[in-house]
Parts: sequence; C-alpha cells; structure tokens
Amino acid sequence: MQLGNLERSIMEALWQHPSGMFAHDLAPALPSQPAVTTVLTVLMRLANKGMVSRERVGRAHLYKATAGKDTFVAEAMRAALDEAGDVAAAVQRFVGTVTPEVAAALRAALGERDGAEP
Repeated sequence: MQLGNLERSIMEALWQHPSGMFAHDLAPALPSQPAVTTVLTVLMRLANKGMVSRERVGRAHLYKATAGKDTFVAEAMRAALDEAGDVAAAVQRFVGTVTPEVAAALRAALGERDGAEP
C-alpha cells in the first residue's frame, strides 16, 4: 500500500510508540509539524485503510498501528510483485541488487518456509 509523506511520518511515529499516541502529541512530533486537525484527518484515513486503530480515552482517542513496520514492508513487497508482469524476472533482478545480509535472510526464510534447514 502506497503512503503519502504525512501518512508515512505518522506511521513511523506510531511504530516507534507501540503503546499509542494522541493526535495532540503526534502533531508536534512530526517533521512538518502539521495542525492537529490535519493529523486527525490523516489518522482517520489510515484507520479506514486498516492501518491504525483508535481507542477512546477520556475525551480524546489513542491511536495505534494495527501491525508492525515489518508487516507493512512485507505487504508492500508482495503488492509490488503482484504488479510485476514477469514475476520471475522481477525477483531475479531484485535478488541481484540485495546485500549479502538480505540474501542470507531470504535463504533462511525460504528454508524455514520449505521446512528445510537454512
């Protein structure tokens, strides 16, 4: 799922605060320091996308990421592959650009998935 700059900034802040944040605390913590009303609008969009949950606490809402950053990144990678015309070619090109550490992580993950030792 593609995120705009402000959406990404908000998600980064929420991922760094797993216990959640209130919009009035979130707004000044963002690089662009948008108005609280702007942050609330974006939080509602993120909630509609299923990326953020909200819980009433007193008169305000506490916002939390519904999944970790690793889950978001994995979904973005899967979505990118879904859009590839030639998945094998896209994967081959990707693998040719990764660091040795990423290649090792890919090997380990595939080994675990297939039930083999990495």
